[in-house]
Amino acid sequence: MDNSGRKYAARRTILAFADAITIALSYFIALFARFDFSFNNVPGEYLLQTLHFVPAAVLLSFAVYYVMRLYHSIWRYASVAEVYRIVISYLILGVMFLGLYFIPFFRIPRGVLFIGYVISGIFCFGIRFSYRILRSLIINSSVNVDKAAERVLLIGAGSAGRDVLSDVQAQKSYKVCTIVDDNPTTWGRYLEGVKIGGGRKDIPDLVRKYKISTIVFAIPSASRKDRSEILNICKETGCHLQTVPGLAQIVSGEVSITNLREVSIDDLLGRDEIHVNNDEIMQAISGHVIMVTGGGGSIGSELCRQIAAAGPKQLIIFDIYENNAYDIEQELHRKHPDLDLVTLIGSVRNTNRVNSVLQKYHPDVIYHAAAHKHVPLMETSPNEAVKNNVMGTYKLAMAAARAGVGHFLLISTDKAVNPTSLMGATKRICEMIIQMMAREYPGTVFSAVRFGNVLGSNGSVIPLFR
Repeated sequence: MDNSGRKYAARRTILAFADAITIALSYFIALFARFDFSFNNVPGEYLLQTLHFVPAAVLLSFAVYYVMRLYHSIWRYASVAEVYRIVISYLILGVMFLGLYFIPFFRIPRGVLFIGYVISGIFCFGIRFSYRILRSLIINSSVNVDKAAERVLLIGAGSAGRDVLSDVQAQKSYKVCTIVDDNPTTWGRYLEGVKIGGGRKDIPDLVRKYKISTIVFAIPSASRKDRSEILNICKETGCHLQTVPGLAQIVSGEVSITNLREVSIDDLLGRDEIHVNNDEIMQAISGHVIMVTGGGGSIGSELCRQIAAAGPKQLIIFDIYENNAYDIEQELHRKHPDLDLVTLIGSVRNTNRVNSVLQKYHPDVIYHAAAHKHVPLMETSPNEAVKNNVMGTYKLAMAAARAGVGHFLLISTDKAVNPTSLMGATKRICEMIIQMMAREYPGTVFSAVRFGNVLGSNGSVIPLFR
């Protein structure tokens, strides 16, 4: 048995010993109370019957306590479930003690039996909950003494909030000053001695009132929409934000409820993640020659990773920037050593280079991700935006049609919708080129897909917002 096992056994032994003493004491207190606490007034036969009854009561109590798992609970986290088990235990013991009463050998006065039964029940509750009460008092006093403790606002008064509250309060470096919950019936009430100050709309006022420095979001079951709305309110306060893991991670056992993490940009999304049918997509790639222009960029490189995992006949990375192309090439060589990978340097604006590549490798599918996409930079270099985005797309699309490429997919952007920037305008023209090519060259399937701000991509506005 290891140290933790020995400590657990020792605690159970101490608890059982305390139960034995308090059960015996309860019935002797009841006996003396019955006779005005005068030992001389207690009849000898009653004292003898009590001496017979007490060992039986202790043994029966031990048996019932064990069956009801009163020696297996962690009493510093005792809650309604433990109260329920104690009540059931004493209902069972009440029936057993009535049975003992009808045995002459154990018969004690009914008043003594009833009073002793009530007192032993009080002792049972007291022993088990006193540890939690004392621990709470010690924690609260230690936190109050630490003036430098980080002041915390907890969001969520549910079971997850209680677990986080207990965990945080055990640390002297944190002090939970108030709790926020959207259930109006909880407002003004207290959880573990901490007042529930209001709902989500009260967060800014509570932060100012209690001088909060850290906000902990403790509602793992919250919908994506609610999580986003609440965290958007929190980020306006300027406080440090932390959150508990998602419900799926907790249920799967990956993490516990008290494993706090930093709030990520994903938490601020107003919708759930969209899942696509990857099987159909992979079937269109497997066994084919695939070419990715701009394959070293953030979107292009991720396309290359996904394509490589689908088992293409050959993957061609085409990029003008050799450093990025080299990085993705080395990564794919490590992860997919059997992949037929070709890395080429060149510009989509170079007609001869593009034509020679297509004539030599005959790709079945082209993913066209090569483009200038930084909005502010393109405002100051419009000629480069037009040459690379517009002319590059036109030249590559024409070369693809002449080479008999099966499918040409343009990676466009949401900024092409009613464009207000030069970069958006050039990408809208690219889409119009693809629409024209689809009409004029039906032998190649021309299509376009619009991406929004891609989380983690180079040039995305998300890092700036973060």
